[in-house]
Amino acid sequence: MVSVAAGRHGPVVAAAAQPPSEVYRWQLPPGFPEPVVPADNPMSTAKVALGRHLFYDTRLSGTGTFSCASCHEQTRAFADALPRAVGSTGEVHPRGSMSLANVAYSPALTWANPLMTSLEKQALVPMFGEDPVELGLSGQEQALLERVRGEPRYRALFAAAFPGQREPVSLDHIVKAIASFQRTLISGRSPYDAYKQGQRTAITAAARRGEALFFSEKTECFHCHGGFNFTGTVNYVGKGFVEVEFHNTGLYNIDGQGAYPAPNTGVHAVSNDPLDMGKFKAPTLRNVAVTAPYMHDGSVATLEAAIEHYNAGGRTLAAGPHAGVGAASPLKSEFLKPMELTTQEKRDLVAFLRSLTDSTFLRDPRFSNPWRASR
Repeated sequence: MVSVAAGRHGPVVAAAAQPPSEVYRWQLPPGFPEPVVPADNPMSTAKVALGRHLFYDTRLSGTGTFSCASCHEQTRAFADALPRAVGSTGEVHPRGSMSLANVAYSPALTWANPLMTSLEKQALVPMFGEDPVELGLSGQEQALLERVRGEPRYRALFAAAFPGQREPVSLDHIVKAIASFQRTLISGRSPYDAYKQGQRTAITAAARRGEALFFSEKTECFHCHGGFNFTGTVNYVGKGFVEVEFHNTGLYNIDGQGAYPAPNTGVHAVSNDPLDMGKFKAPTLRNVAVTAPYMHDGSVATLEAAIEHYNAGGRTLAAGPHAGVGAASPLKSEFLKPMELTTQEKRDLVAFLRSLTDSTFLRDPRFSNPWRASR
């Protein structure tokens, strides 16, 4: 039985509906492995429920107007529609918001930081980072905790998620709960998945032709976007070794030597290694049809334009401050080469990519805003 009382943000649902000791049970799509979970932050249903509330709570911003979900919308596979993200203060960020779909399987987070390997650690960046300002909580740690403690719903939620704690509301517990919720954002029930499980009519003939192209040596797409999550950067329970890959896709070549415009120089910005110039993570292609615009800076508007970029073996910008011929970059991936696709082949690839949309994931109530009824 769930008890309901009135609160400042609407109905308060008691967290006692889930026993605090109940271990979280994965509801994985067919063929999906179990995600790796840190030993110091084991999954529990109560912790996931708390994390879901925190993910959607605007108290987690300095202005009280932004939440994690402001840049990670469920209907867009937990990305957003902006070329580059905009923070709580209105600052435009250098990069776009990445989809959080299947982030539990990613051993390297964000677009180009091989050192960011933990969801718990990464959660601190949007909360307290200053370059750029995202949630804008720098210097407001105590004020944040006071706001959270002042919400009646959280009293039960924190106590259930972190039982036996003298003070369950803490920054450490906040980031652990958010990370736990993010690990549940698993997507793998698209029409293409149904097709691979034997439902031959689940995708169109065009999508089937696109699949053949995608996994062919003509396009080389699968080299960077392979496996069950359509990305080369992946880890899971039982995997023999962790895979982390970053690629230069010839998006820019502003000096004829492969340079990308600062500050978006990819892994190079972290490593200072000239060979890392323009290297970014190949994101999952699951739900890619709803995560436009594309690339780290949102500079490619549509799937069709993205395919044109790869078809040319790199992008040409004829004018402007970033002018250059990406196909001629000496730093681009060896897998990028002109493909000479026909018009029909391009359409088939788009049809295949659209078949990766998991509509149930985009509206799954387990991942929706628990505050919605009160806002």
